[in-house]
Amino acid sequence: MNFLLKIASYLFHPVWMPFAGTLLYFLISPRFFPLPVVKAKILAIAIMTFFIPIVFYLMLKTLGKTSSHFLSDVRERKWPLMLSAFLDLLILKFVLDTFDYPELYFFFLGIFLSTMTALLLVFFKIKASLHMIGLGGILAFLILLSFHFNLNLIFTISFLIAVTGLTATSRLHYKVHTSTELVLGILLGIVPQIAMALAWL
Repeated sequence: MNFLLKIASYLFHPVWMPFAGTLLYFLISPRFFPLPVVKAKILAIAIMTFFIPIVFYLMLKTLGKTSSHFLSDVRERKWPLMLSAFLDLLILKFVLDTFDYPELYFFFLGIFLSTMTALLLVFFKIKASLHMIGLGGILAFLILLSFHFNLNLIFTISFLIAVTGLTATSRLHYKVHTSTELVLGILLGIVPQIAMALAWL
């Protein structure tokens, strides 16, 4: 069981979530997108939400600014969250637009709002679970897409709910977060997605 809980923290790390949401969107959306365009968008988002943050984390670790990629210390979160917010803005400005990809555009706008709120809380020394923000955001996005496109995604949604519960249990088990920080993270992930959905549902 300990092995499963540890694996959950790595597999469902928040750095994966924007890319996972993008991939799910292109897989389930009934809209037609030329394959070269899809590949280009996925590659651009992978670079900006996964590869650049990983390199940035390694740089911070080399400089002694962070001790763990889970950013357990609230003080270590400031620079990674600022970078994440900046990269989200670049994606919104140069990669996506509201005409061709309205759902995905507002998904990333929701991510940006979640990130900025988490960053604001850092200055008050309040630590929200980034794992829960990521999973809550992608879960809300998927549920909203199922309503929007009238798709039966019950198995995928059930899997995500189970994964969210497993990851939350992992964070509690390893004493990385309190239950309050987990609930705060879930809310920070879900609420902005629901708010942004008013623009495209």
